Amino acid sequence: MRSPVMPKQALPTKVFHWVSLVSLFLMMTSGLQIYNANPVFGGRSGLHMPPIFGLGGWLAGGRHWHFAMMWIFVLNLLWYGIYILLTRRWQHRYVSGKDVKALLVSQNVKRKNYAWHRVVYTLLIPILLLSIFTGVGMYKPAQFYWIVDSFGGWDALRITHFMAVPSTLILGFLHSQLGRKVGGDRLLDSMFWRNN
Repeated sequence: MRSPVMPKQALPTKVFHWVSLVSLFLMMTSGLQIYNANPVFGGRSGLHMPPIFGLGGWLAGGRHWHFAMMWIFVLNLLWYGIYILLTRRWQHRYVSGKDVKALLVSQNVKRKNYAWHRVVYTLLIPILLLSIFTGVGMYKPAQFYWIVDSFGGWDALRITHFMAVPSTLILGFLHSQLGRKVGGDRLLDSMFWRNN
């Protein structure tokens, strides 16, 4: 009997996942610190998050952490995007017509899970780019006033940027769970640790 194929991930993939995970966590916690200084919903007297979830201690501290992590996150996303293009891995990572067809007509549950996994993985890209785009608009609103204007104003820009967080968390959770369904815990482990 032939042994099942073991999932293997290249070292750049592991580095990308680790840097993304850590930088996203620090951006979210420092973002909550910024949020608490002037809540998106309800203004200064609006809904506040428990301080224990914030990073930076106060508004300026939160901003320093947030923008420092932003550069690390953006550069990590950029080099990995170049890596995906140069190694042609994009052909196997993102949703294709075959996946859409599988979702519509396939009776193979594992194939459908694999197609959903690619759909979620593909959806993460525009969400992350949107969070960067809106973040740049909030980082330098005078220089990039056209970003603020394109969202109809400062409040709409803040809400869009804020909503990128739960969207990323939900898609990240689905991404990991579908990965587990497709390749088991070994696939998930191979994204961060050793190849099984």
